[in-house]
Amino acid sequence: MTALADLDAEICACRACPRLVAWREQVAREKRAAFRDQTYWGRPVPGFGPGDARLAIVGLAPAAHGANRTGRMFTGDRSGDVLYAALHTVGLASQPTATWPGDGLELRGVRIVAPVRCAPPENKPTPAERDTCRPFLERELALLTAVRSVVVLGGFGWQALLPVLDAGWVVPRPRPRFGHAATVTLEPRDERAPLELFGCYHVSQQNTFTGRLTPAMLEEVLAAAARAAGLRD
Repeated sequence: MTALADLDAEICACRACPRLVAWREQVAREKRAAFRDQTYWGRPVPGFGPGDARLAIVGLAPAAHGANRTGRMFTGDRSGDVLYAALHTVGLASQPTATWPGDGLELRGVRIVAPVRCAPPENKPTPAERDTCRPFLERELALLTAVRSVVVLGGFGWQALLPVLDAGWVVPRPRPRFGHAATVTLEPRDERAPLELFGCYHVSQQNTFTGRLTPAMLEEVLAAAARAAGLRD
């Protein structure tokens, strides 16, 4: 196994946060009526995408009946429907839909990760749960040595990611504020390349149903990040 595959396996076996373990397993037992005939994943969710990705997308945490059901980031829920459609439009995904692992979807130069790997109640991890999960994000980003740009979906991911990046890049003080289409260039502390950081409103239904985040807005950020990563002209 590769180091990234080893890390994925370790993530999937984690039981460090009692509240999250109890919730993810309760959801997997009780299920949503529409999915009552399906077997839920009910475990932490590893990253999705190739290990040589040049662009990373950082979300929040798995959705209870999305990735907690399917076992793949942003797969099987409406947030994922919006994200993968946009990735396909800008040439970063092989198809516009994500329903289940094995559906043929492949990401092109992109890996999707999250600061918290278990579905949290009400989609709200606690600061302690975020911090407990942080080493997984640190190790995963350290293994993604080709990454040149990062898109962060939402303020939670932005605040969780900056301390992680500060180990390898110089994060300005005061720390950059999150905002949609916010961009920050981080200079490296060692021989690695500079990193381009992009903010984007989260693809939650609260944002997409109200029009706070439109497909065009999401596609614009993803296309800019893809250019910064050298994935498109």
